Amino acid sequence: MAKNKRLVAARGAVDRARAYSIEEAVSLIKTNAKAKFDETIEVSLNLGIDPRHADQMVRGLISLPNGTGKTLRVGVFARGPKAEEAKAAGAEVVGAEDLAEKVQNGEIEFDRCIATPDMMALVGRLGKVLGPRGLMPNPRLGTVTMDVKGAVTAAKSGQVEYRAEKAGIVHAGVGKASFEAEKLVENIKALVDAVQKARPTGAKGTYLKKAAVSSTMGPGVRVDIASL
Repeated sequence: MAKNKRLVAARGAVDRARAYSIEEAVSLIKTNAKAKFDETIEVSLNLGIDPRHADQMVRGLISLPNGTGKTLRVGVFARGPKAEEAKAAGAEVVGAEDLAEKVQNGEIEFDRCIATPDMMALVGRLGKVLGPRGLMPNPRLGTVTMDVKGAVTAAKSGQVEYRAEKAGIVHAGVGKASFEAEKLVENIKALVDAVQKARPTGAKGTYLKKAAVSSTMGPGVRVDIASL
């Protein structure tokens, strides 16, 4: 009941017909984030694309200037010196055939998957398991690389993957409610800038159509596109 009262009060504080500046929106979200845990601040961007077409996919990685407040578990497919490099960089799970067997059995103990190019023949067989979870390593995202140390370090330091879903909407966590408002605004603007730069050639008309921010347990707040 207390949770419902809190949500009703939070919704009442937001004018649903209004688009707030990003600074006002973040302030509102932080004020209403009153759960017993440190809520994640999330951004939703509605893009003028149709991801069903190959030339309109929007996907990428960005290292947010102030991190995300969340530590990702990293899994790396590598052998020999590169496996040791991954372990030294802080990867939680490192392996080759042994790791592939675990993944095949549903034991997925990582949030980001990295692989050296020579491992892709093995990793490719796991597409049906990793693909639907958005964990398949991809050269375009820098997760198929010989620079294992750099990829693991980037993932650990607040790197966020963004990807347009079927409806053309990008969802991404950009920090925690405990972050200073200015740092959240910086992170949000950095994400929006990255998504803008990732505009596909096939996108016609208005690209960034709508934007909103919310916390884990709070209502969404519409953001004025011009303020981004």
